Amino acid sequence: MTKLLIADDHELVRETLADYLRTQAGFAVDTARCLNQSLEMENTNADYSVVLLDYTMPGMDGLSGLAKMCAQSAARVAILSGTASADVAQRAIRMGAAGFVPKTLSPSRMLIAVSAMNAGEIYLPDCIALQRPVSATPVRLTPRETDVLSGLIDGKSNKEIARDLDIQEVTVKLHVKTLSQKLNARNRTHAAMMARDLGLV
Repeated sequence: MTKLLIADDHELVRETLADYLRTQAGFAVDTARCLNQSLEMENTNADYSVVLLDYTMPGMDGLSGLAKMCAQSAARVAILSGTASADVAQRAIRMGAAGFVPKTLSPSRMLIAVSAMNAGEIYLPDCIALQRPVSATPVRLTPRETDVLSGLIDGKSNKEIARDLDIQEVTVKLHVKTLSQKLNARNRTHAAMMARDLGLV
């Protein structure tokens, strides 16, 4: 049975969420009230699949609590928050978090988020930049794709990028298409934004 750990200093939040995930998904869910307790429980029960950490509970100290849990646990560790900004969410992902889960998600979306992370995906809500869960596999770019991506981030046209790199404009268009596919981006602007957020360039 899949085991989860939910750590939050608000009893109503953690117990309500735990009960919902137990009844609707059949997960085995343990709860903790602070970072230190969650670290102790993880150390004792090292078979958790997903760990949800409240961003503002005692012991977290910003994202340092995330770093401590990620260093100790083989579980998929995510941030649970009702107040943290998009910047915090993106930094958490860059630090290795499996996701950023707002407390304002509907029950059905919360279940989707936890299930996605349990399946090895990274979860970010629509409002944070990524439109859907994406594969946890790191995005791998060729040196030329990285060059083209740098041009996109600088706001250059395909023609300008082609001139700078001494390649054909049609080749730049092909690279832009490939980059959009790798990043699950809607267009060149979205690809540039996502690449910046993921620290690819």
